[in-house]
Amino acid sequence: MAYQIREVFYTLQGEGAQWGRPAVFCRFAGCNLWSGREEDRATAVCRFCDTQFVGTDGAGGGRFDSAAALARHVESFWPAGDRRHRFTVLTGGEPLLQVDSALTAELHQRGFQIAVETNGTQKPPGGLDWICVSPKAGAQWVLRSGDELKLIYPQPGLMPDDVEREGADFRHWWLQPMDGPQLAENTQRAVQHCLREPRWRLSLQTHKWIGIA
Repeated sequence: MAYQIREVFYTLQGEGAQWGRPAVFCRFAGCNLWSGREEDRATAVCRFCDTQFVGTDGAGGGRFDSAAALARHVESFWPAGDRRHRFTVLTGGEPLLQVDSALTAELHQRGFQIAVETNGTQKPPGGLDWICVSPKAGAQWVLRSGDELKLIYPQPGLMPDDVEREGADFRHWWLQPMDGPQLAENTQRAVQHCLREPRWRLSLQTHKWIGIA
């Protein structure tokens, strides 16, 4: 299959259990919860997305006609000479609309550990090493298990108590304050919830603090 990629870049993971880890981010174009156009945001299922995932004209982006071609492209961003620590994060948009077992096999062949960041509305292919699910209120939640749950907070209709009632099965449970004008208030509310319910931990977008992609 052909893969539509918005951008590819090398940076540090800024969120969740892998924060601070060097990674090649591969951002897939397209999402099933929002078109990515501002005129559609008010009527979208997910209205608070903070990433640009429309088109294939971002830095490192493009159309790749095979899994091997995309895996080679991802590999080209990793520091030369290192194969022991290779790590890539497949993100979006919604990457599981495109990621398949052919791609995970090609990335593994090149020595990459593969993480995915997904909204949880799609079943994953085989070969993923780390699954981070960030469910959205009003969307069908199919993928209810993985390595980490990242709940953007607050979301009316999908609060921490709602998630716990869903019977989710994750190793790490994160509350991430929703960005925007109420970020400071949302952060304090998330802190207080984590203190009351210790299964939850606070996730902060550290990459924004230190000014990296």
